[in-house]
Amino acid sequence: METIRIDIINPKAKKILKNLADLNLIKINKENYKSDFSALLKKIREKTNDEITLDEITNQVEEVRKSRYEK
Repeated sequence: METIRIDIINPKAKKILKNLADLNLIKINKENYKSDFSALLKKIREKTNDEITLDEITNQVEEVRKSRYEK
């Protein structure tokens, strides 16, 4: 199986692709969630120049866990 990414320009092409999927010749997978997440991640990373250390991440996780268990 080969996977390719296609940008649909004309809505008629989308109809043709749906027809091919109905004939079980192709399978359509939407990947918008991945590209949306990647864009968000890129935007967040652009806002900071500081690198987060593993110790800082661990401390944050431990604080959240502690606050959850205290309730």
